Amino acid sequence: MITRRAVTKLALDALTWLVLALMLAPILYLVLASLQDNLRLSTGEFDLFHPTFEAFQRMWRRVDYTHFLMNSMVISAVAALLATAFASTAGYALARFRFRGSRPYEVSVIGTQLVPGSMFLLPVFLGFIWLQQNTFLRFQDTRTGMVIVYTAFFTPVSIFLMRAFFVAIPRDLEDAARVDGCTHFGAFVRVVLPAAAPGIAATFVYAFLFAFDEVLFASQLTQDDARTLPIGIRLFLGAHSEQYAQLLAAGVVSTLPIMVAFFATQRWLVKGLTAGAVKG
Repeated sequence: MITRRAVTKLALDALTWLVLALMLAPILYLVLASLQDNLRLSTGEFDLFHPTFEAFQRMWRRVDYTHFLMNSMVISAVAALLATAFASTAGYALARFRFRGSRPYEVSVIGTQLVPGSMFLLPVFLGFIWLQQNTFLRFQDTRTGMVIVYTAFFTPVSIFLMRAFFVAIPRDLEDAARVDGCTHFGAFVRVVLPAAAPGIAATFVYAFLFAFDEVLFASQLTQDDARTLPIGIRLFLGAHSEQYAQLLAAGVVSTLPIMVAFFATQRWLVKGLTAGAVKG
């Protein structure tokens, strides 16, 4: 006899698979449609047994996606690395030490996330222009400028995440290391950071994915040299709006690095996102 609990479990499993299918359907269509030509797409016919990569070849010849992809990878990786490094030290200090102004600092870090990012666009743009005109520094349309912007934006929320991870690590581990002769910094480097590795990985991946997909600041602060992949996709959409197969191929190219990065690090990402939820 089927119990009520078993029926509930089957219904939840079915609902989970249904939601998963609905979420994966657009991605599956994107991949399958990119392997067709414009004629088939215009008539709505799919030939799944004779796929073609012609759309990818034409798309890659018309737009320098290698340039856009390298910019995105370099800018996102460096910004995520810097944000994670800054957040690790600041988050550890907030989790372990009480100092004058620590509470207002915590509130201010969280409060920065309440301000829409678009509010900073004009000040940052004008600041870059002023520096370029009055100093030898050039951040407009450079990878360095985009790294600085993304590092500044993602560091506050990264500090908040890292603080939660450090709070979950027992103080006894550091006390034991200090008994063995380690300083505060030595215990932080040799004991705390290895223990917080899942959290560090989760924070890095979080910052990397958001920087990789960011469009607003990349569109306004870059013109040619530092344009990222989302900007390349938008330019391609404007120039080849009727080339449906190539547009879909461009979507696959822009989505693939994110999917590879996520699936390659999902074990650390999931573990890191749940590590700070339970206090040790």
